Amino acid sequence: MFGSKAKKNGFEAAFGTLALIYHSAVRKVRDKHRNAFVSIGVTILQAFIMLAVFMVMFLVLGLRGTTIRGDFFLYILSGVFLYLTHIRVVNTIANSEGPTSPMMKHAPMNTGISVASTALSSLYVSVLAVILMLYFYNVLFARIYIYDPVGVFGMFLLAWFFGVAVGLIFLAMKPWAPTLTQTLVRIYTRANMITSGKMFVANSLPAWMLAIFDWNPLFHTIDQARGYMFINYFPHNSSWKYALIVSIVLLGIGMLLEFYTRKKASLSWSATQ
Repeated sequence: MFGSKAKKNGFEAAFGTLALIYHSAVRKVRDKHRNAFVSIGVTILQAFIMLAVFMVMFLVLGLRGTTIRGDFFLYILSGVFLYLTHIRVVNTIANSEGPTSPMMKHAPMNTGISVASTALSSLYVSVLAVILMLYFYNVLFARIYIYDPVGVFGMFLLAWFFGVAVGLIFLAMKPWAPTLTQTLVRIYTRANMITSGKMFVANSLPAWMLAIFDWNPLFHTIDQARGYMFINYFPHNSSWKYALIVSIVLLGIGMLLEFYTRKKASLSWSATQ
């Protein structure tokens, strides 16, 4: 009936938090099916289908000739997959457990652990999907060559990180206006279908059209990724530093909003989520 909790030192507390994030991430990876391999396979299959749809779209519309000189598959992958990675983490974090979720009743679970595990599970599936895509394409179709793999992976992580920041803002808004937040998430997703720049390169745009897209950090990330992927493309109208700065600022705003929401949230709000 009566008991006392043993105090943990900093290392034990950090290890316990990391273990909790790991187990929570595993639970989120396999949330679509009881079998972890089937759950991961379903997500990867969705990415394969989306990539195939865009490749067919380029071929049907005759846009292949306007792309960068190099492997057509890598050109599509550098745009579509960064977009998919970004949108996936935005949606998963925006729909993760908030401060009024029943999971928050189980100590030491909190929204920080929920967001971290959701972001890491999304990153894990995305990395696994792109590795499998590159492997099968390299084995079955043509040998691939990436000019700067480290730079491309850095832009991939930046697109994911930007998605984490945006998703955290939506998560903080959700308890206050769940219906409006879901609508804004859908609008954001649809808008990025065009403004992310995955269908074209920034160097090919006139100045008046470039102003329509260069506000979007994802546009800069995708264009910079193509600069690292192809030896003959030099992005002059984009900057990864801009995307990183905006992501950090949005992450800070999202953390402040989430902290305020967590302090003010009422359990009765869960009925609206």
